[in-house]
Amino acid sequence: MRTHRTFRAGTGLGLLLMITAQVLALPTTARAHGDTVKVVVTGQRDGHVTTEITWENDGDAVDEAVAATVNATSPDGSRSMGPWPLVRDPGSRTGWSTAEILTPGTWKVTVDVGFPSLGHGEGEISVPVVDPSPPGPRPTPTTPAPAPTTTAAPAPSAPAPAPSSPSASPAGDRGARTVGWSLAGLAGFALVGAAVGVLVRRTRARRRLDR
Repeated sequence: MRTHRTFRAGTGLGLLLMITAQVLALPTTARAHGDTVKVVVTGQRDGHVTTEITWENDGDAVDEAVAATVNATSPDGSRSMGPWPLVRDPGSRTGWSTAEILTPGTWKVTVDVGFPSLGHGEGEISVPVVDPSPPGPRPTPTTPAPAPTTTAAPAPSAPAPAPSSPSASPAGDRGARTVGWSLAGLAGFALVGAAVGVLVRRTRARRRLDR
């Protein structure tokens, strides 16, 4: 039992000494770099408030964790956002920013640091409106291909008039008329001859009766 109590007493004393050493180390660190930290509001990145935090005395980076709050208000005071904490920017020793995002507009930003030392900074930043869907490339107007031209086939030429036959000529007409008149004359002569023959026969018959 005595050994157990002695162990507990020794453990409690060790923890007390450790806490005391850490408390004493903070003022020593502050005295080495200064009593305050310098806070500069550098602007915004995609709506995130960005700052630079260094020791006021020598400008060294703050290696310890920084406990700070960020508040933002519109110029007319009608809107406010925060308080938000600061987180260290990856790959930077002095850069700190907010994980939260400000809405588009103009903001007056104040930063108050409480650990490892006191610090204050303020500035005015503007967050532009970002189109979530940027326009794509404009389509290039295409010229329609010309319609194929069809060459009309030449119209068939009218057949040349056939050469006139000899019978269609004026000489042929005269020949045809001559033949016609000849036939008509022969027919007339035949009729006249027949009539004369009839008269001769009648005359001879009368003469015979008279004898």
